[in-house]
Amino acid sequence: MEDVTSVDFSSRPFKVNVGDKVYEAKSVIVAAGASPRLLGVPAEKKLTGKGVSYCATCDAAFFRDRRVVVVGGGDTALDEALALASYASEVTVIHRRDQLRACPLLQERALASKKIKFILNSVVEDILGESRVEGVKLKNVATGETSTLLVDGVFVAIGYTPNTGVFKGQIQLDDFGYVVVHNETKTSVDGVFAAGDDQDFRYKQAITAAGSGAKAALDVAKYLQDNPL
Repeated sequence: MEDVTSVDFSSRPFKVNVGDKVYEAKSVIVAAGASPRLLGVPAEKKLTGKGVSYCATCDAAFFRDRRVVVVGGGDTALDEALALASYASEVTVIHRRDQLRACPLLQERALASKKIKFILNSVVEDILGESRVEGVKLKNVATGETSTLLVDGVFVAIGYTPNTGVFKGQIQLDDFGYVVVHNETKTSVDGVFAAGDDQDFRYKQAITAAGSGAKAALDVAKYLQDNPL
C-alpha cells in the first residue's frame, strides 16, 4: 500500500520504484486511475461525501426531491445536470464564463428541462455547512457581487486528471495525460498494459475499470506465455 515514485520501462525486466525499493517484473499493468479536479474552496474536502460529490451517476439517487448545484459548463457538467434532473427538485448549473462549453445537443436538452437553471459568470467561493452541505457562496466574476444559494448538494464537474505523472516519458500519453492504448489494453511499450480510468477519459465507472482490468490481466497472461524470458 505505497505509491510508485518512478518506473523504468526501457528494458525487461521492467523496474518499478517505490521509494528506496525496486520491484522487477516481466510485465506491468498500469492502473493508476484518475482524480477529479477539485474546486479548491475551504470546505470542499470536509464535506465530500456529505453533500459534495463528483459523480451524479453514483450519487444522484441520494438527492431525490432536493436542490443541488452542478459546477462546470462542459459536456460532463450538463450530463451530470441531466442525470440529476431525474431525481432532484431543482438543479442549478454554475459556470464561470458567460457561455456554456458543452456541445449544442446537450445544451438544448438542458435548456429544455424545467428543473435545470443556470447561473453564468459565477464561481463557487465556498461551500456552506458544518456536518452536511447547506448552501454555496457565489461570486459574480463580472461584477464582484457575492450571494448565497441554499442547496443540499454540490456536484463538481470540472474534469479529471489521470494519475500518470510517473509514467511520462516511459509510455505514450495523450495531450491530457491519459495512457494511449491499442488492442484494448496494450501501451506503446511491449509488455506494459493499462487498465481503468488512467486510459479511459469517457466512462469513469468502477464496472468499466474492472472490466478493462480483467482484459489487461488476460493480455498479460498471453504475453507471458509468448514471452517467457
